[in-house]
Amino acid sequence: MTAKLIYTFTADIWLYGENGRWHFVSVPADQAKEIRQFNKDLEEGWGRLKATAIANDHEWKTAIWFDKKKNTYLLPIKADIRKRFSLKEGDQIKVSILI
Repeated sequence: MTAKLIYTFTADIWLYGENGRWHFVSVPADQAKEIRQFNKDLEEGWGRLKATAIANDHEWKTAIWFDKKKNTYLLPIKADIRKRFSLKEGDQIKVSILI
């Protein structure tokens, strides 16, 4: 993937919903603002924006979603990534997002 923009940050993994099946990190507000400024026209339904994520030298295709309540993008942390690196809620993870 040829990325126009690359964003790197460290964030805590958090769970969505009562059953805690979905694990996310929130993109820092200043980065989310810039991503949206330059890419809003590329968003699909529900504010979905295709991306590539890199964490612990592992790269995967994914998407980030804009959350109007949090006013930022959310990056899902896939189960295989969590399992491979023993990640859980509350852990910090350094992530790069390529848009």
